[in-house]
Amino acid sequence: MDIILFAHPSFLHLRSMDDFTSILYSGMRERGHNVQIWRPVSGFSKLPAGKRIRKWLGYVDQFLVFPALVRLRIIKCEKDTLFVFTDQALGPWIPMVCNKRHVVHCHDFLALQSAAGLVEENITSLTGRFYQDLIKKGFCQGKNFIAVSRNTSKQLTQFHTERLIRNEVVYNGLKKTFVPLDPNVARTYIQAMTGIIAPQGYILHVGGNQWYKNRRGVVEIYDAWRGLTNLDSPLLLVGESPSEELYQLVCRSRFRKDIHFITGKNDDFIQHAYCGAHILLFPSLAEGFGWPIGEAMACGCAVLTTNLAPMTEVGGDAAYYIDRRPSKGLEVRFWAEQAANLMENAICAPENIVKSRMQAGIENSRRFNLDAAMNQIERIYLEVV
Repeated sequence: MDIILFAHPSFLHLRSMDDFTSILYSGMRERGHNVQIWRPVSGFSKLPAGKRIRKWLGYVDQFLVFPALVRLRIIKCEKDTLFVFTDQALGPWIPMVCNKRHVVHCHDFLALQSAAGLVEENITSLTGRFYQDLIKKGFCQGKNFIAVSRNTSKQLTQFHTERLIRNEVVYNGLKKTFVPLDPNVARTYIQAMTGIIAPQGYILHVGGNQWYKNRRGVVEIYDAWRGLTNLDSPLLLVGESPSEELYQLVCRSRFRKDIHFITGKNDDFIQHAYCGAHILLFPSLAEGFGWPIGEAMACGCAVLTTNLAPMTEVGGDAAYYIDRRPSKGLEVRFWAEQAANLMENAICAPENIVKSRMQAGIENSRRFNLDAAMNQIERIYLEVV
């Protein structure tokens, strides 16, 4: 089978999307298929200009230059070539091949929900709403979809206005590198890589500054927890450098010297981070799938996350759950205190309970088998062809 993967341009630095594309590329090649990746390259966006201007020049590369090149390349493709869109957010390109064999992978509709005014934490600008409408009009011309969760699949039916032929769910498969390690070995590694000394463990968050990751809530819960626990374990936020708002919040914390932002780390570091942590604190407001939940459990790390799909889909019966962060001041404080109490109980539970929860997490994570996911995706691809 000949497969063309449409992917986000590398210059956008969308790590999770780049990882997903790489996984699909490798998985289908390992199964004997001919695979190419088509994505925009930097042209106009390389011109010397301010950040805002470069963003618009990037749109020229993506939506004017790239489609023109694609139309020329499609002519040379075999009739039974399968065109795969690695993200429904690539919707503006879908009309070019909507009458050919195609599959669209769906991750989340958070930006579209925001543009529709359904998310009070993330108000979308006028140009942002126009862009999301362009994406929606594009993916609504697609007919075969694979969603990463039942929650995403349900949202697809709410936003897709035309007839769907396929709307299947295939959970993301975890990389095989996420396995348990000795916690002491992991903490020694983290100390060597960062200089952070935490021989008894630490609280961990993995994620970026996107509004739905709720890093603000992570700091609020940590502050509340330090106010009630006898432990002095630090907080490690692995991902991006803090936004200005988050930085100011940390500066106001009594425990700011114990809050660390760690950037630019690979999967090997993240695996060690999971294995050495007391718990993964992951109070997301929303997700498409929630990779860190499954990754942490595969490494034997306890998980505290939000009691909403898809976090509940991924965490199953093995995670600890809290309510979604409210928006009002006094309610936020009460929410953080409740979450802190649950986190303290999880960390300080008797050893047999900790081990039982760890084993439950490992067993739960086996649902997200990478080979099984690739086999399911291959089956759908073949059916479409």
